[in-house]
Amino acid sequence: MPQQDPSIKVELKEQLTESYDHVKNKLEGWLDAIIVNLPNLLVAVVVFALSYFLSGFIRKQLEKLLKKHIEQASLRSLISTATSIVIISAGLFIALGVLNLDTVLKSMLAGAGVAGLAIGLALQSSLSNTFSGVYLSVQDIINIGDWIESNGYSGTVEEVNLRNTVVREPDNNLVMIPNKMVVENPFKNFGLTKQIRVIVTCGVGYDSDLNEVEEMVKAAIKENFNDDESKDIEFHYLEFGDSSINFQTRFWIDASVKISILEARSQAIKVIKETFDKNGIEIPFPIRTVYMNKE
Repeated sequence: MPQQDPSIKVELKEQLTESYDHVKNKLEGWLDAIIVNLPNLLVAVVVFALSYFLSGFIRKQLEKLLKKHIEQASLRSLISTATSIVIISAGLFIALGVLNLDTVLKSMLAGAGVAGLAIGLALQSSLSNTFSGVYLSVQDIINIGDWIESNGYSGTVEEVNLRNTVVREPDNNLVMIPNKMVVENPFKNFGLTKQIRVIVTCGVGYDSDLNEVEEMVKAAIKENFNDDESKDIEFHYLEFGDSSINFQTRFWIDASVKISILEARSQAIKVIKETFDKNGIEIPFPIRTVYMNKE
């Protein structure tokens, strides 16, 4: 077998030695840099940790403070979250400045701008829901506890977050309606006004004293509901029905307690029924008279 040239072995050994020395010098340089910048690194870690814990503390305290002045939970959450993000970002920038990473900081800001544009285009629908949630919170057109009808759903508003409006239907199911759909489509909010009008229809027998029935219903409604003295309780007979004379009564109630119109109508029906029972007024069943040929 041919023998390997000794000069090649020497050259290979020199290259390995040179590479080893280069790596060793690099590691020593990094170690020296770490040791030299160790105080700055510790200061940067402490600054960022303090900003993180401070953001959480300020967020909790801010939520307690805002709760006294802002009823909308979603708006309070938005303000406190934005404040927390600002504090953490400030801590990060200060930590990078302590480490003399100005170039990294500039690169992060430039990258954040490009990434923000790309993310904004990709999440256009989500951002639309977010801004719609902010609009709903700021404008105060939907509040927790309001009874609303929107996009074919009706129920009590449980939550308005930065993505959805959560509605609890009468059957206790929760419906998540995107904020964008609530803002862009017509919706009815029964909690916007201070008063709502309740309409109840009923019927009495043909042998009833109609004037007495009218006075009886008005007195019962006025006694059991917080009626506005400036607005009269309306009472109108509507028609001669098949087995009863049908009437309609309309009255106003205070809606500041967010009572739904269904609950108010239910209470009114019970009050009218109890009043008729006490005074012997009949609410007739449907009656059909059949005449038989004697033959």
